Amino acid sequence: MQPEQFTYPAYSLPLLEAFGGVFESVLVVLHPFVRVPASLAWNATHQYPSDAQILALGTKHPWSEIASHTGLGSCARVNQALLTSIGSLQDHLADPAARNSLQSFLESQPIWMPVEGRFEPLLHADLLHAFTAAGAGDLLYVPEFPHSSPVVTLPIAALRSGSIPFPARGTLLAPDHSFLFTVDWDSFFTLFYGPRAFVARVSAELNFEGFFATPTTEHAWFNYTFGCATVTLSPEHWQTA
Repeated sequence: MQPEQFTYPAYSLPLLEAFGGVFESVLVVLHPFVRVPASLAWNATHQYPSDAQILALGTKHPWSEIASHTGLGSCARVNQALLTSIGSLQDHLADPAARNSLQSFLESQPIWMPVEGRFEPLLHADLLHAFTAAGAGDLLYVPEFPHSSPVVTLPIAALRSGSIPFPARGTLLAPDHSFLFTVDWDSFFTLFYGPRAFVARVSAELNFEGFFATPTTEHAWFNYTFGCATVTLSPEHWQTA
């Protein structure tokens, strides 16, 4: 496959069938909520922190704790609440009650929701670590629309130092095409495709919060009617109501 073909997979197929099924596994990496000092909380600023503030002062806050403290009970419902909050779901899929519970909680805490449709800043260093762990000095950046923007090679060291900007969205592809990270424009998660052993090892090293997709897991995994959400919520430590 050419690099231009490694864009975010089509919604109509299970995630594991993407890219012709060349990848053994895919981990759905949940974008952490952002815990900040009280001075940057919603009730202090009413303004979302800048990326620089997030990188300097923010820390990861897991979905499992959000699910527990809001009473939402699962990452599927947290995802549904997030998607409802940005208006990306049709009415029959939206969950206003979950959205309101999440909003009330976040407005009372020094915690912000992640921004949709981008590589979360608090995960940038982690994503780069995966390439370093594989012995790569560069990565291929496949833009969201490669027919209008070219695929480019980006040095890991320059991305880590900030001397070149970290891509907002699209696909980060290993030079040998053995693994990739890809994020969709309205999503609160990144897909990590690659060999199962490598994905599991890197995820354990970085303490990613997420779950491995099963053969039936689709992009809209929050939707229980697809029959996948209850079997793919696999972290053993997951807190449920």
